[in-house]
Amino acid sequence: MQEKHTGENSAQRGFARRSRRYIVALLLFLAWILLDQNSLIERWRLRSELRALEREQAYYRETAADNIRKIDELQGDREKLEKFAREQYLMKRPDEDIFIIDD
Repeated sequence: MQEKHTGENSAQRGFARRSRRYIVALLLFLAWILLDQNSLIERWRLRSELRALEREQAYYRETAADNIRKIDELQGDREKLEKFAREQYLMKRPDEDIFIIDD
């Protein structure tokens, strides 16, 4: 005897076709998200670059604030200005000798 195709078997095949379409559409969408010019990978790279630039900006702001503080300090005290000139630029008085020792 020959078996007849039931509606249940036909429904399963229709579901399999539809599910394949959804899977293909999902794979195409994922490829688009991952490989596009504005992809998730590119966004992650740009975000990490932004964080690095923000850290660099904070460093330079801190350095600038420290330098402004040092300038204000040096302009107000002649002894500190003289000490700074001696240490940084190896300036000396005419009757002094300077010895530089490298570590």
